[in-house]
Amino acid sequence: MSWFQENPATSLQFLKDFSIPLYAKIIDIGGGDSLFVDHALKMGYTQITVLDISTHAIERAKARLGERAAEITWIVSDVTQFAPQQKYDFWHDRAVFHFLTHENEIQQYIRLVQEGMAENGIFVLGTFSENGPEKCSGLPIARYSESKMSEIFSAGFEKIRCFEENHQTPFNTMQAFLFCNFRRKAA
Repeated sequence: MSWFQENPATSLQFLKDFSIPLYAKIIDIGGGDSLFVDHALKMGYTQITVLDISTHAIERAKARLGERAAEITWIVSDVTQFAPQQKYDFWHDRAVFHFLTHENEIQQYIRLVQEGMAENGIFVLGTFSENGPEKCSGLPIARYSESKMSEIFSAGFEKIRCFEENHQTPFNTMQAFLFCNFRRKAA
């Protein structure tokens, strides 16, 4: 769990930076063990969905949240097999996209975000930058530059900004991340 953060400050700051209303429909991709959902609940957000491929991660999060877990919509799914049942105002993915290393997976993810986001919704994506590791948790990953990320999501999205951030892991190593924010264009 090298991605883990006790306080996911960067991700939470996006909610503030983009003035995401408390009633916004939020989805946290790969958020099973992440504390993003805990903090979003404390901030007053009421329509949160967490998607994770791991049943165990979801169950740990539910146990951690206790009674508050009932306030969350939980989805166990591989993101490439996910079929959004609603349009999200805020799509948050910190550290899932870079695990998609085949072109068909990347194209499926792009379609999901295009179909699953509300017009003018905010899409936040955190991936390994070009200076990031070549593997994570023993798995191959893809690394991205700002120009590559902008190119991938050029159809249907307006780039707001990208920046690099070093993440100190729980194992006291550093990982170079690239965060990009996009706005869903009108169809």
